[in-house]
Amino acid sequence: MESYLVFKELAIIIIAAKLCGIAARKCRAPQVVGEIVAGLLIGPSILGWVNQSDFLLQMAEIGVILLMFSAGLETDLKDLVKTGPIAALIACAGVFIPLICGALLYMVFYGAAPWGSEGFYKAVFVGTILTATSVSITVESLKEMGKLKGKVGTTILSAAIIDDVIGIIVLTFVIGFKNPESDPMSVLFHTVLFFAFAIVVGFISYKVFKMVDTKYPHTRRIPIAGLAFCLAMAYIAEKYFGIADITGAYVAGIILCSIRDSEYIAEKMDTNSYMLFGPVFFASIGLKTNVDSVSVGILIFSVAFVATGLISKIIGCGLMARLCKFQRLDAMKIGVGMMTRGEVALIVSQKGLSAGLLTPVYFTSVILLIIVSSILTPILLKVLYAKDEESLTVS
Repeated sequence: MESYLVFKELAIIIIAAKLCGIAARKCRAPQVVGEIVAGLLIGPSILGWVNQSDFLLQMAEIGVILLMFSAGLETDLKDLVKTGPIAALIACAGVFIPLICGALLYMVFYGAAPWGSEGFYKAVFVGTILTATSVSITVESLKEMGKLKGKVGTTILSAAIIDDVIGIIVLTFVIGFKNPESDPMSVLFHTVLFFAFAIVVGFISYKVFKMVDTKYPHTRRIPIAGLAFCLAMAYIAEKYFGIADITGAYVAGIILCSIRDSEYIAEKMDTNSYMLFGPVFFASIGLKTNVDSVSVGILIFSVAFVATGLISKIIGCGLMARLCKFQRLDAMKIGVGMMTRGEVALIVSQKGLSAGLLTPVYFTSVILLIIVSSILTPILLKVLYAKDEESLTVS
């Protein structure tokens, strides 16, 4: 392919992603859904204007790294400490119940596989996709109702942060164990070693960034150094510890989230991500999704996958919230608030595709889960809060 043709393809991707993103927002769906649909429309399955290439794959990989770095930067460690053990317990239940349910669902459809086999890890990976939570839709809904700052809203936000951290750790283990040459103890050792390394390097890097931030506040050198640090952590995680590069990027974001200019770094990262790398990543999901190969069996699996994803989150998070002494209605709100899926589920799916644990046809299931959860969550939250107000009026 002529090198200049990539400019045409990038122009098509950016325009199509923007237009479809705006259309999705008008329909009260996440913008990422529109960007995925854009990739589907312009890709080989429908219009054939853009084809997947090594260049676009590498651009999409940078997009994933920036997204995870931004997610880490937006983590509020103070809120995390405040909500403490309750949010952690809800997050754990919100990870392990969907993980088990997703794995069982895969085995029901494709047969039980022996422990340690490729089929077993594929089943566990399907469960791993269901662990991810994206609360952006929940946040918008709670803001609209003026309920974001309450106990329920704070618990949902904190649990979602912890949920993502645990989900990334689970992903690290699954991808590590999938390698037939891997030794479980070696995977465990390398994972623990990476997080020990991250604590030491994180402490030193935090002190250095804090010093530079104090001396040169709000200057461009800070986000530039932050980006370099993110890329270095992503490289080190993959190259020297054999764990997912996105884990390194996410940890880099968490290390820098408490410095004074963390929002400034996030703002600069978001500009790059929003304008170029993000649309390329989400459109690339659509480019990989081949609708021609979607069979009736895949459609039935997708419906079951969506139902399992929604119900398992409500049961896991809602039941744990109830055990943590929340009122029944508040426990339901937490369960419903945690069931939305978004960027992280797609990032996890992308890593599964790279590791050979997922085929492109299953992106259909993930996209459907994101759309359905994004539509249902605001509706169900409004119904639950309306019931709350009714009960207060009656009493």
